[in-house]
Amino acid sequence: MKRFRPGIVPTLVVVLLLPLLVFLGFWQLSRGAEKSALLQTYAERRAAEPMASTELQHTTDPAFRRVHLYGRFDAEHSLLLDNSQRNGRVGVELLQPFLDQASGLWLLVNRGWLPWPERRTPPQFKTPGEAVSLEAWVYVSPGATFQLHADPTTLTWPKLITAVEPDKLWTALNREGFAYELRAETGPATYQADWPVVAMGPEKHIAYAVQWFAMAIALFGLYLYLGWHNAKEKHHGSGHESTQHV
Repeated sequence: MKRFRPGIVPTLVVVLLLPLLVFLGFWQLSRGAEKSALLQTYAERRAAEPMASTELQHTTDPAFRRVHLYGRFDAEHSLLLDNSQRNGRVGVELLQPFLDQASGLWLLVNRGWLPWPERRTPPQFKTPGEAVSLEAWVYVSPGATFQLHADPTTLTWPKLITAVEPDKLWTALNREGFAYELRAETGPATYQADWPVVAMGPEKHIAYAVQWFAMAIALFGLYLYLGWHNAKEKHHGSGHESTQHV
């Protein structure tokens, strides 16, 4: 009877890699399920009527909830979120402090994307001088933004940033403000106000999971083939030696 002889090195490789590949596959499935739930919550809350701004601070789960605002923008302390593209064009997202009259709360409102093709000149934008009424929705990031290094501390405005951190802004301005970014809906006070809810959809995670599982199956199949092939070679070698001795 042939014995299974895969060898020590292939066995160690399979023992190390196979659980990792299977884990990565299930992790991608889990991430896909999380994204699906996130998109469902987003769709439900974006379809609801806007809440009053006075309710905002008392909401335990504000993510994606629509809010009605009325107040003024602070044009002197604008933030420009870098590394933002639309249809292959480079640009920035314009965020400005907004003092809501009903709640007396400072809010950091994202007015949308604007192009910035020429880096030697600052991007051009206008800020309404009068009080404006607008609808916005609360954006809660699913995780911390990856940064190669923290944004530099400067005294000049507008500030170019790579991560939106409202709490740091309110501390720097010595103001009481809301902890999350609000993204304005399309209107007279906005620029290009369209954002993907998630950078990678659930279908991408499922596709990656299939790839990881396929690699695990291929690795295990190769291991089985190698084990039986080595056993067959060993068997033929032993038979040949026995014939020579006879």
